[in-house]
Amino acid sequence: MTPRPPFPPFDEDTARQKVQAAEDAWNTRDPERVSLAYTEDSVWRNRDQYVVGRAEIVRFLTAKWERELDYALRKELWGFRGNRIGVRFQYESRTAEGQWFRSYGNELWEFSDEGLMRRREASINDVPIAETDRRIFGPRTESEQGVLLPVF
Repeated sequence: MTPRPPFPPFDEDTARQKVQAAEDAWNTRDPERVSLAYTEDSVWRNRDQYVVGRAEIVRFLTAKWERELDYALRKELWGFRGNRIGVRFQYESRTAEGQWFRSYGNELWEFSDEGLMRRREASINDVPIAETDRRIFGPRTESEQGVLLPVF
């Protein structure tokens, strides 16, 4: 197991670092790379699905990014305490047929002492949008870091 700084307990700065690191990793759309931020026995609730362990995380993310094309994500720190972080996020993606969606959600994260996420609970809602309504285009630039997400 490779430790993933920053480590809990989190302060505002280290919690923001953890959130940005997660956003950056997910925007690679590389399931193997993303899975390394989670414990071997990490437990997820993602919408109505339950995922346990890195191998299932890789399978889940592979299927997700085969379905959700041109995926681009923004995360924002909502709160933190000890080894837990609350996040709100938005991402945009399209189907193979060309329908764009903006997905809004909240996540609750719990970390091991080694800085790996051992629990992730995500509630997500999808809203169809026109391509002209898109506002998330690829990974966030450094100048965009810390910019608050609009509510809708």
